[in-house]
Amino acid sequence: MPLRFWLLCLCLLSGVAHAEVLSYQRDIQPIFTAKCVACHACYDSPCQLNLGSAEGAQRGASKQPVYDGTRRRAQQPTRLFFDAHDEAGWRRKDFISVLDGQGAQAALMMRMLELGRSQPLEPNAKLPPGMDVSIRRENSCPTPGEFDAYAKRTLHGGMPFAVTGLTDGEYGTLRRWLQQGAPIDVADMPVEPAERAQIERWEALLNGGDNRQRLVARWLYEHLFLAHLYFENSTGTRFYQLVRSRSPSGAPVDVIASRRPNDDPGTQFFYRLRPINDVIVHKTHITYALSDRKLARVRELFLDDSWALAQLPGYGAGHRANPFLAFAAIPARARYQFMLDDAEYFVRTFIRGPVCRGQIATDVIRDNFWVFFQAPEHDLYVTDESFRERTTPLLAMPGQFDELGDLLAFWNTYRGKRNRYEELRRDAYAAHPAQWTDIWQGNDNALLSIFRQHDSASVRKGLIGAVPQTMWWMDYPLLERTYYQLVVNFDVFGNVSHQGQTRLYFDLIRNGAELNFLRLLPAPA
Repeated sequence: MPLRFWLLCLCLLSGVAHAEVLSYQRDIQPIFTAKCVACHACYDSPCQLNLGSAEGAQRGASKQPVYDGTRRRAQQPTRLFFDAHDEAGWRRKDFISVLDGQGAQAALMMRMLELGRSQPLEPNAKLPPGMDVSIRRENSCPTPGEFDAYAKRTLHGGMPFAVTGLTDGEYGTLRRWLQQGAPIDVADMPVEPAERAQIERWEALLNGGDNRQRLVARWLYEHLFLAHLYFENSTGTRFYQLVRSRSPSGAPVDVIASRRPNDDPGTQFFYRLRPINDVIVHKTHITYALSDRKLARVRELFLDDSWALAQLPGYGAGHRANPFLAFAAIPARARYQFMLDDAEYFVRTFIRGPVCRGQIATDVIRDNFWVFFQAPEHDLYVTDESFRERTTPLLAMPGQFDELGDLLAFWNTYRGKRNRYEELRRDAYAAHPAQWTDIWQGNDNALLSIFRQHDSASVRKGLIGAVPQTMWWMDYPLLERTYYQLVVNFDVFGNVSHQGQTRLYFDLIRNGAELNFLRLLPAPA
């Protein structure tokens, strides 16, 4: 045979071999996105196995549940992209690999897929009796050494769970990838120049040098840390997250993984916009738009006035528990108006996040209710300096300390402050009877409808449906306290004392919003 014939054969074989090398981003993540992330995303991922990214697949699984309303001690956070940054770091946190084979045994993921394939479910038919698909089911999370016993007692416990499963092609692709050693290629999506310029402008504002800018940046961070940020009128499709980083703008982000966003960072830090690289899922996709117009609005609200600040507040428990005290130097009108401008976003944060789902978090609200807001010019906390000074110390919220034995004492202390605040508020508003014109009507965020779906809830603009049984009319203290109690200060990894304090105090806030609405009803004849 001519030499060129053999060279051609060699090239063809080389091309076939090259074609068989699978890429995680090209070949594997699309399968996980289509068939797995509906369950395996966010904190409610069974066994904490998050398949929305290469980093999540590499992190693996844990027996430790995130949702546990009865635990006596707070557990260490295990947030993807925050609390560890490589495979070794997650192994030190007791996460087990689902991609690595164990001696002669296949990887745990492969064994789970094989179990699911060996016991196929009939398409479009009822699930077998006894197959628990409830959100409160107990997940077994077997280790590789426990898998054989798990498979014997749980015939239909393979993956994908409780669905018709993978196609032959998808199964074959995953099988080959795992046999190849599950190679990971991390997504590298460059930031577009136009978005990079916007990032630089926002980071310049947030990292300004004087005390006023630093306090405003801290307030903005605590109100936007949960958001999926995007740039209006951008041709890009990227979302970003606002984080505190040890490294300044222009350097790779070195995130500070504090338990809560208002915890002491413990070192010099910079506010940074970090790209979100995992799959976007609805349960965590709470969006907020950034733009040059929004940047100008921030300057107008917060920095154009001539308020002064001699010293920055600390990060102690007193300031964390009472944002009205921590940020007292910033004009209350600016803080409230910023939240009103995008009221739907803020209501979504405490209706949908940060727990992703959780019946404990939503069973205190009605199946359907409306929310609207008190106009700033009719909010005494905004307009009356004397009222603001008298009430600010009473607006502290519980949850900073979680000793079980002190739960009742904490509750009595904060309930007493809240009741005293309500007395002062009632007396102050007695001279200002409420009118329907006191309702804020500034933009399309002014009227909102909330719908609860058992263990989750959604927010829609406008007053939708029949008149509900209850309504919330929120002023600035009600809106800000709800946000801090349920978002900033809430620790999903906290113990029963912390979660109990959060739940009980929120009942008081909710009650306050409902009672505020009753002020709009006509007085008895």
